Amino acid sequence: MLYRKFIFFVLISFVSACGFEPLYVERKGDNAWYFKGEFDTSISQEMAKVKVMPISDRFGQMMRNDLIDLLSPKGQPNRPKYRLFVKLESKTERNQALRSDITATRKMVKYRVSYYMTDNDNTLLRGDSVAYSGYDILANPYSTTIAKKKGDEDAAKIIANDISLRLGAYFHSIATQQGNPNDF
Repeated sequence: MLYRKFIFFVLISFVSACGFEPLYVERKGDNAWYFKGEFDTSISQEMAKVKVMPISDRFGQMMRNDLIDLLSPKGQPNRPKYRLFVKLESKTERNQALRSDITATRKMVKYRVSYYMTDNDNTLLRGDSVAYSGYDILANPYSTTIAKKKGDEDAAKIIANDISLRLGAYFHSIATQQGNPNDF
């Protein structure tokens, strides 16, 4: 029992010394502990200034709604400082799990999205995101349609999370380069 506690504390000391820093919270002061009840939320406040521009198709609408929830949970900003443009570049479906009569029992879907964020005139960030989803082809066509829609929803969430994390990393890098996160 004592051996397990020792191993646990050794592992905790390694994790605390690895240089891990939270993405959306900045350390206040030179104290070794981050959270003394004081949070610097300037990065999440900056992310709330991003307006997600309309995206075509139903998949784009789902992605946009997820991005709005992640970036600005209180709603789109009235006077946005940044604009995020997202475009579905491709959606490819591939048959998987073939039967002996060469009919598929599963589909794999790959979504590729490009995005860029601008302030008034400059492109600040550009990137691509990819998500994979799959669904079973069932005997009941309605069940197959529902499974396909669920796969679309999951892929939209994956891409929205990826873009949100990349925007957070961008704002975090800007804040750390400037030295003071409140100087956006």
